[in-house]
Amino acid sequence: MLFVKLAEDLSYTKAAASLGISKGHLSEQIKKLEQHLKAPLLQRTTRNVKLTQYGTQVFTEGKHLRTKLFDIERSISSEKIEGKLRLTAPRMFAQTFLIDICTQFKSRYPDIQFEIDASYHTHDLNERDFDLGFRATVKPPEDMIAAKLFSYDHPVVAAPHYLSTHPSIAVPSDVSEHQCLTMNANSVWQFDEQKVPVTGWLSSNDNTLLKYHALKGHGLIKVASYFIQQELQTGALQQVLQQFTAQPKNHIYLFYPQLVYPAPKTKAFIAFVKHYFESPVRN
Repeated sequence: MLFVKLAEDLSYTKAAASLGISKGHLSEQIKKLEQHLKAPLLQRTTRNVKLTQYGTQVFTEGKHLRTKLFDIERSISSEKIEGKLRLTAPRMFAQTFLIDICTQFKSRYPDIQFEIDASYHTHDLNERDFDLGFRATVKPPEDMIAAKLFSYDHPVVAAPHYLSTHPSIAVPSDVSEHQCLTMNANSVWQFDEQKVPVTGWLSSNDNTLLKYHALKGHGLIKVASYFIQQELQTGALQQVLQQFTAQPKNHIYLFYPQLVYPAPKTKAFIAFVKHYFESPVRN
């Protein structure tokens, strides 16, 4: 079916865009088809693509097959949004956004169920049975379709009580004299080009636990800005060293396999997530 679309357009760029997949993925699949048939289907030049004698034959038969497949699909498929969606996402993102996203989507489509893997483990969607994934990264998977949802940084914050009862923090090196609650025993915090060694009484792989103790006034934390947005707005946490950039800068992507015909539930959820983060006010 990929070859039929390419044969119609005679352009990898145009066909890939129409199919919603990457040009590289399309090229790879066509090469596999040629290897399977043991025949060249295309003549490739720097400017255009032409069908070979074998390619013309496969194109003709492929169009008949596509028509039959569409007839079968129309006779048995349903456009109803139903079934289970299996998602994987970083734990902080799942706690902050994904539960609300799924709740709203469920209220719109009652026949949907969710299975969520909320962890910091990076899953390969080509090997694991997930429909979609969310990932914090600066480089999304090249073999997936990826949509950037938002960017964020890592501010250093503490409770007002902690800041009022401890030495002031004017420059990054000042944090080395404070109780720094760290992720996974991370002993260095980076600001722009400056790396500052930090110490503290608690390290954990659970950012919820670190935020809890920061709110109790037990030390400083450096965490993703979206995870503490509400606490910053209410004043429960206050940012320090605002004039310095707490690295790294990161992005949250929605990504999913390059499927020519994704399930209706998947298409609807992708559109819903994109709209959720485009909307200035989230209900």
